Amino acid sequence: MYRGGRVSEDKFYNIGDYIPQGSLLVYNNTRVIQARLVFHKQSGARIEVFCLAPIEPYDYQLSLSSTTGCVWKCMIGNAKKWHDDSLELRVESLELVLRAEKLSQTGNTYAVRFSWDDQTVAFSEILEAIGELPIPPYLNRKSEESDKTTYQTVYSRIKGSVAAPTAGLHFTNAVLDDLRNRGIRTTELTLHVGAGTFQPVKVEDANEHPMHTEIIAVPRQAIADIQANLGHIVSVGTTSMRTLESLYFIGCQLREHGTADETIHVGQHEPYGRQYEVTAHDALQAILDYLDATGQDTLHAETQIMIRPGYTFRIVDVLITNFHQPKSTLLLLVSAFVGGDWKTIYDYALGHEFRFLSYGDSSILFKR
Repeated sequence: MYRGGRVSEDKFYNIGDYIPQGSLLVYNNTRVIQARLVFHKQSGARIEVFCLAPIEPYDYQLSLSSTTGCVWKCMIGNAKKWHDDSLELRVESLELVLRAEKLSQTGNTYAVRFSWDDQTVAFSEILEAIGELPIPPYLNRKSEESDKTTYQTVYSRIKGSVAAPTAGLHFTNAVLDDLRNRGIRTTELTLHVGAGTFQPVKVEDANEHPMHTEIIAVPRQAIADIQANLGHIVSVGTTSMRTLESLYFIGCQLREHGTADETIHVGQHEPYGRQYEVTAHDALQAILDYLDATGQDTLHAETQIMIRPGYTFRIVDVLITNFHQPKSTLLLLVSAFVGGDWKTIYDYALGHEFRFLSYGDSSILFKR
């Protein structure tokens, strides 16, 4: 636990002792999909296709529920062995054949069209049947049956992530019940975690690091709850924080333009350019007004927001997160939240042999 320059430790199941009374706990309900598919060519070559994000249909739920085919942005292992031919994979349990066709390349990713010969089966069912869970590569092992449970949060329900929002892995139903019994309320939002989350910062100037774009969805009721509890917002994880802080800039955009003719998008550098003279309350109100005017019950948007030292936090007061690796955007975010004290926190963690990364220990950090 970090607060006011002081660091201490405790067991996670006692976290209710540290979250202030009257807080609103906000967590990311995304669910990791079994996004890794393994094909074998007739030559015996092994081709691994890692589904990153949908292209057509663009919406995660529409793409995963499609029964007529879909196109996904993918990373391909052993891509040099896959030329212009389509790959086929027999799905015995569903009695169908899945086909993959490589369409185009952008950088180190590819657009891949998937099709199958049974229009009563959704793409999500195929992934569940033959896909592998994309556990962190540093574990140096193949995914196991137990990962389907241990690499999901207890509140995960909206399919779409290729990595778990790992700050939430510490929560059990018993811990959540204890928090609610203490009067700490909860609400949920969705950010589907992409592989870009773990892309290291390789440049001296963090401004030059290209941030990835991720899809967010926030129910109207959650936005209203957040607005009513400003000053008492606890974010479970960096994905929830990026979503929550993005809401401020989305609200500012909507106040200026009144409506959105295209996809609502928060750019990487938007927080560091023009300074909006808008309160967090009024920004959230603009989103509520927009949803009411358009008859929507959920805000759908994209965020590319980069939170680094120099950022001004508008929504989040407390952050629950794991310990992150050097030269990562996640560590930049933590540094922005606690200032230079991030070194004190990490020195303590290293000195007390805390575990880092996805299956590591947790921290609760109060905004500096």
